[in-house]
Amino acid sequence: MRDVCIVGGGVSGLAASIFTARAGLDTLVIDGGESILARNASLENYPGFPDGVDARRYLQLAREQARNAGAAFELGYVTGVEPLDETELEEGFVLETDGGEPLEARRVIAASWSDSEYLVPLDVGRIQRGSKHYVAVDEAGRTAVEGVYAAGRIANEPHQSIVAAGHGAKVGLAVIHDSDVNFYHDWVVPEGYFTGRGREVPPGCEEISDGERRERDERARTRMLEAFDEPLDEMPTMHPSVDRD
Repeated sequence: MRDVCIVGGGVSGLAASIFTARAGLDTLVIDGGESILARNASLENYPGFPDGVDARRYLQLAREQARNAGAAFELGYVTGVEPLDETELEEGFVLETDGGEPLEARRVIAASWSDSEYLVPLDVGRIQRGSKHYVAVDEAGRTAVEGVYAAGRIANEPHQSIVAAGHGAKVGLAVIHDSDVNFYHDWVVPEGYFTGRGREVPPGCEEISDGERRERDERARTRMLEAFDEPLDEMPTMHPSVDRD
């Protein structure tokens, strides 16, 4: 029984997993193998990249960050989600996958593309927009079914990576809150920031010395230099309706 199962390994799912995993929740991401962002030739409007960034490289780094936070990944597609006990939703949910063993989780975040057929058994409240079916959520990404959330495009959020990342993080925080994890907020501060005022370091926060700050900065710069040292060979994925022959 996982604490959180996230359906979808795109931007919103990865952002949610980084938050839930760092909060100590046992997090599994079920990844269909390709984010829609992989079709992007160059990601140009994401803050922090003045000249843009290769979308596939960005996804690689985001997945690495989620793994570093403690999230696990499994390739596959979820075909259905049902409660373990219709009368006790807090008992969790069972997720059926294409060919794999059923998975169990206390909470489920739907962060896939706008295909929500696997949520039909739960009656979460779907909204049709043309050929797409989105999921109705509140301001924190909670659906009509307790313990089930939706993040990113499937929650009818705008089709932009920065929005998907922000919404995924917001939904991740809602899951953390609903899980009653001893978590304040994810904040690393200079040594003495709290203790220098006679306060205990809040849950989810960390005070570090200047030496530790410099070590972390060196490690981060080294990793980014490695990541961008060579051009990425991967090509953007073309829309399936385009004949590339």
